[in-house]
Amino acid sequence: MCYNYSAMIDSLFGSKTRVKLLYLFLNNLEKSFYVREITRMIDEQINSVRRELANMVSVGIVKQDAIDNKLYYSVNEDYPYVKPLMVIFSDKNNDDKKPASASWEDSIKRIRGLKIAITAGKLDIGSIASVDLLLVGDNMSALAIKNLIKRIEKAKKSEINYAIMTYDDFYYRMSVKDRFIMDMIRNKHSVLLDTEGIMRKE
Repeated sequence: MCYNYSAMIDSLFGSKTRVKLLYLFLNNLEKSFYVREITRMIDEQINSVRRELANMVSVGIVKQDAIDNKLYYSVNEDYPYVKPLMVIFSDKNNDDKKPASASWEDSIKRIRGLKIAITAGKLDIGSIASVDLLLVGDNMSALAIKNLIKRIEKAKKSEINYAIMTYDDFYYRMSVKDRFIMDMIRNKHSVLLDTEGIMRKE
């Protein structure tokens, strides 16, 4: 007997658009999308996408954030049935890998435009620096950073102090031995990312 599993899943979940959305979100746990972007990616009508997103937000599987006058949608990893749904929709082998529990250190390195990431303070045992995380880069996504901070604070069960600056600003501050930068790097710290190799010069 031959089964059409795609049709079976569509029937089970009641909507082809809903199935496509679940597939998109559950294979992109750390990404956020806005409506028109989603519409292009799954090739469905915008009204249908908006209707299903509203349903998924009300159920709790998807969350929305307003950034720069746009609504962005991402999977809610605290939803109690995320893992069972991933067994159905994820392309990845859930027995070998658990994407939902990817470390926040790895998440930092995926932020587009990020050039330098330094941890200290609460994120580095033995450090007494006043800032816990410094992110240096250009054109970084505010939403990606917001989601990252939420993930770290959830993992550490504590609010963290973080700073963001452009690469040029950081380079200048390093050159004049700015007190803020020196307080961080003269304390115990860890360099998670340094694409330009500037920290190796210190």
